[in-house]
Amino acid sequence: MSNYMYDFSEKLARNVITDLEEVKAIDITVLDVRTLTSVTDFMIIATGRSKRHARALSENVVRAAKKAGHRPLGVEGEQYGEWILVDLCDVVVHIMVPEARELYQLERLWRDPNTPRLSTMMRKKG
Repeated sequence: MSNYMYDFSEKLARNVITDLEEVKAIDITVLDVRTLTSVTDFMIIATGRSKRHARALSENVVRAAKKAGHRPLGVEGEQYGEWILVDLCDVVVHIMVPEARELYQLERLWRDPNTPRLSTMMRKKG
């Protein structure tokens, strides 16, 4: 994949982080999964304080993505609010309530032991 595509997906990931922070997401984690899967470049995992907060987070991400010209491929789980997935193609966003995040532990599932956490690094770039 070209550097342009990596830059595009990193910029999109940074924008999503900002969108989540605007609505007070908790414990935002960014995973670079480019070496682990061809489905997406980054996974962003964030926690909402409640189902209502999780829905507000996903709505803000979707609204901001559309405003920036990125049409989400899909949004799953909004009706329940415990685990909401927003598929932006190059970036997949998982928004969970604390109980679901603890239960599924996506960071452990997707973490490549050789890949550092990128939350801090990505914030510095933008």
